[in-house]
Amino acid sequence: MIHLLATGGTIAGEADPEAGHGRYRAGVRPVEALVAAVPGLADAGPLTARQILALDSKDMTPADWLAILAATRTAVADPSCDGVVILHGTDTLEEPAWSLPLSLPAGKPVVPTGAMRPADHPAADGPANLLAAVRLAASPEARDKGVLVVMNGTAFGARRVVKARCSGLDAFESPEPWQAARADGRFAGLAVAELPRVDILPGYAGAPADLIDASVAAGAHGLVLALCGHGSVPTAWLPALRAARQRGVAIVRGSRASGCVEPDANADDSGEGWLTAGDLPPPKARIALMLGLATGLSGDSLRSALLACGS
Repeated sequence: MIHLLATGGTIAGEADPEAGHGRYRAGVRPVEALVAAVPGLADAGPLTARQILALDSKDMTPADWLAILAATRTAVADPSCDGVVILHGTDTLEEPAWSLPLSLPAGKPVVPTGAMRPADHPAADGPANLLAAVRLAASPEARDKGVLVVMNGTAFGARRVVKARCSGLDAFESPEPWQAARADGRFAGLAVAELPRVDILPGYAGAPADLIDASVAAGAHGLVLALCGHGSVPTAWLPALRAARQRGVAIVRGSRASGCVEPDANADDSGEGWLTAGDLPPPKARIALMLGLATGLSGDSLRSALLACGS
């Protein structure tokens, strides 16, 4: 028994007649129509389907992630459920896909999928992705792997998958095979009505320090710095970062480049009270920080949690 949760996205999209069919609107078709459009889906086993959201994933918010988490927890707690498939837009799919294995118990497979082409495209990829996701969620090999993303006939572990290209069916990639994915569940006890605000600040030549001041003034509880190179902090940012730390704002030093940002390498993280992202890209480091702060972690416990997520 596979439980299907729909949130909208391109997989449920249709051409926009107001734009001369040159663009499309995401999240238009209900989940029942998506299921009915997949030949052979019934042969994959019994399926339940529930529409929980109908959004373009560019408009997803942390509040929506909590709604997805709640629906997924309800599904996996059902004794009849063997796995969960989540339909989601591809623009931000990698973000809730990473939040879920941190917030769910190990065991039953959870498989997000989506589409690069809308449902009314003559060569829509959504039906094939949905069928592949259901088959993977029903597979014993997918148990205890946390969350596995399926796109274009390929499975990816949630921790390392990224949308690497803005178009094309092969938009998603990961440096490791899905079989290496693992469940986490370090924040499985998360029970909050909202997640704390954490902003990502880009590092670039001439980036002004007042970006830091603006985020703190707007209520950010944490900042993830998407810096150049090995997390190189601009000298001009130091006063603002120190002022933010004095106000209790958590600072995570990350990089816009691939690779691992090591603690106290290229910066005095211990002296400044900063955390590091490890090999997590900034959007995923942001999620780990949000969940850590939401569960009340601080100081060394928060540092340890971030290090474990980003390694």
